[in-house]
Amino acid sequence: MNVAILSASRKVWLVRAFQEALAATGGGRVLALDVDPQAAALQAADAGALSPRSDDPGFLGWLADWCHREAVTLVVPTRDEELPVLAGAAAAFLQAGRRLVVAPAAAISDCQDKSRFAVRCAELGFATPRAVAVSPTEADFPAFVKPRFGKAGGGAERIASWAAFAARGYDPAREILQEYAADPEFTIDVFVDWAGRAISAVPRERVRIVAGESVVSRTVRDDELARAAVQLVLGLGLRGPATVQAFRAPDRLRFIEVNPRLGGAAALSFAAGCPSPEWLIRLARGEVIEPRIGQHMVDLWMFRHSADLILKSTEARSCAR
Repeated sequence: MNVAILSASRKVWLVRAFQEALAATGGGRVLALDVDPQAAALQAADAGALSPRSDDPGFLGWLADWCHREAVTLVVPTRDEELPVLAGAAAAFLQAGRRLVVAPAAAISDCQDKSRFAVRCAELGFATPRAVAVSPTEADFPAFVKPRFGKAGGGAERIASWAAFAARGYDPAREILQEYAADPEFTIDVFVDWAGRAISAVPRERVRIVAGESVVSRTVRDDELARAAVQLVLGLGLRGPATVQAFRAPDRLRFIEVNPRLGGAAALSFAAGCPSPEWLIRLARGEVIEPRIGQHMVDLWMFRHSADLILKSTEARSCAR
């Protein structure tokens, strides 16, 4: 089996995770795609190629032809912007014998529009940080502003006072204003198979966050948090891997967002006993994965860091479409 990782960029860790999973399940190649010819993952993969941008009108046709030439069975997107594009083509790719690891389009839309996400959470019986009125009072501060459509914490900021809010400005069509929450923040890596069965839910505390990404994390045992995250993911209609973020206090739980894809620190859940790459490969081969909720390793820590990939010019791969 051959696996393609889209927008591979610097995700060498994900390339290697799929290489290890293929080695353990019968073999195959990991191919990396990116628009940047100098993307590190293109060098770490078994093969690499340059792809059009996902907003290019010819992207899906190009991807279908490339997957056919390279005998790719499993396609793993990693970038939020490509998810809606791929969701509309998932049925056609599956008919051609290729599984796109992507949730239904409606579920992706509910997750990527943070205003819509809050509405869906309320409909499903889950709390989110309280929305603040468009015309707030001094009593509403500190507050938190973030884009309706955004990722990795971009454009999100704490607003200390009404005066700071008035000086900053606010666009209710493009931003949302919420109460500022100071509770500990957690991520739950949830995996659901294509039949809608929840396979795993690994809660991990976001111990240190830089630019919206967790750089120090630890797995925890929190059955209530895991159960709620699974119920939310299933209620949204997601399939495959999903990254759920929440504020957790002893007496309350508030969901922040759900990213319908593998998260940047998902390797911690792999190491804790929930190897999503291996499961995706096994599912693509027609196997059934038995649920492992509550069976992950607890108090496992991850300290993320950058690493260098050093190659001679004769060893570096030159990629083309």
